[in-house]
Amino acid sequence: MARGLIGHFLGAVRGSSQYRKSSFLLGASGQQVFPSFVELRERPHIRKALGSSPFDGEGVATRDRELVSDGVLQGYILGSYSARKLGLKTTGNAGGTHNVLVESKTGGMEIGALMRELGTGLLVTELMGQGVNGVTGDYSRGASGYWVENGVQAYPGARDHHRRAISRTCTRTSRRSATTSTCAAACASARSCISEMTIAGE
Repeated sequence: MARGLIGHFLGAVRGSSQYRKSSFLLGASGQQVFPSFVELRERPHIRKALGSSPFDGEGVATRDRELVSDGVLQGYILGSYSARKLGLKTTGNAGGTHNVLVESKTGGMEIGALMRELGTGLLVTELMGQGVNGVTGDYSRGASGYWVENGVQAYPGARDHHRRAISRTCTRTSRRSATTSTCAAACASARSCISEMTIAGE
């Protein structure tokens, strides 16, 4: 889920979404979009990383940059065309981002620590459907996972696999993420603890 939310965030701050006015983060540069401990960094020159590249799709040199610092959006993801449309300069991102790292200033947490931080709630292990509105930020998807109480799985064994529907507005979700683990956005182990989401179903 954390990996998907970061993907939706990156889509919302792309230049094409901004100049088309089809983003739930329209004009959000310089604004708080995550809790203050969240950092998003683009590192296109990591040796042997899958997303590494010295140039973007237009031949513009890539560079290290901070996408989010102290929870504040530092700028958009721009190729030359979207940059011209917005009256800005390209960021070397024609064709997408390169090795986006998601980090927590408070330190990464393992799954056990995240469960203790959660206390009581749903540990989501699988998402279904594509219920994300990129314009309004409304987020609603089917979810499977395990119910947690007092920081531990409440129902060990076959009964603990729950199916639910979860919903929230992406802007409110990202700003209320309680904590996160340190990882690359491209990895499958991204984890976060979100303090408030609507849960429906049995």
